[in-house]
Amino acid sequence: MDVLSDVIALMRTGRPNTARIAWHGTWGRRFPSAPGAAGFQVILKGACWLIPPESDPGAEPVPLAAGDVVFFPHGEPYGLADSPGTPLAVTDCDPLADELALFATDTVGSTAGSGPAGVVTLCGGYRLDPRHAHPLLHDLPGLIHIPGPRGGAAPGAAGLHALVEVLGRELDEPRLGTDTAIPALLDTLLLFILRAWLEERPAGDDATGWAAALTDPPVSAALRAMHREPDRPWTVESLGRAAGMSRAAFSARFTALVGRPPLTYLTWWRMTIAARQLRESDLGLARIAAGVGYSSEFAFGTAFKRAYGTAPGRYRRAAQGG
Repeated sequence: MDVLSDVIALMRTGRPNTARIAWHGTWGRRFPSAPGAAGFQVILKGACWLIPPESDPGAEPVPLAAGDVVFFPHGEPYGLADSPGTPLAVTDCDPLADELALFATDTVGSTAGSGPAGVVTLCGGYRLDPRHAHPLLHDLPGLIHIPGPRGGAAPGAAGLHALVEVLGRELDEPRLGTDTAIPALLDTLLLFILRAWLEERPAGDDATGWAAALTDPPVSAALRAMHREPDRPWTVESLGRAAGMSRAAFSARFTALVGRPPLTYLTWWRMTIAARQLRESDLGLARIAAGVGYSSEFAFGTAFKRAYGTAPGRYRRAAQGG
């Protein structure tokens, strides 16, 4: 798998929840913070305003138009309104509510039901597991705004906007297979949002962090190699060859961008894979150990306990409810 796919598979848990809302007349809603979730809003029709939280008095409202996508990786609070001066009511939409239907619908506003909605949005949330989050998640800003085609969309967002159109059609006219299509489209939406943000990040010699690492050809090549073959006996020298760099130059570049040395990240990634397999599978410890590059259960157990503070078997029993 490529690194971004691994990141999403690691941080996501459960299914995404979503609701299609038709807004009429004068309206404003406040969406509270949602720890443990990443929220999104897609403007399917019309135009509205994104209102910053009261805790950020210096932030200005952001105009949104059809095709715009806004993403809140850390579950930050925000508001939506027909205009910046409209008071905001507290919403009852909880992106983590189990009872929220796969694609619930709602109608809101002072003239609801009197005619076509002026604005239609798709709101929703992804459950995240902060205990197993990839470092990329911590590097993301509180708000990612990707303009639609009418707002000067960047070339890298073309796939995202095509996906939004397909998602909008499925929601407007449910057909055979919609119950299967919606979750798959929402999972793909998360991937396309992160891809568009990563591809549009400005490049530069002083850029650091995971956004820079994933778009830096030598470092991303080494990351792909580690993710593709975590069981391989990698060394800094062999990873440098995969990156097309000398050992010393690669180690310095990788550490500067990722924030940890190559082999330190490799160990973290191996233990992350092992922990997921312990939680979600019945694979034997020997097979899990071999799959992440350890020739013995003892060596694997020592490394795992150093990372998670408990032995693999005990971790599995606790994670699986034993």
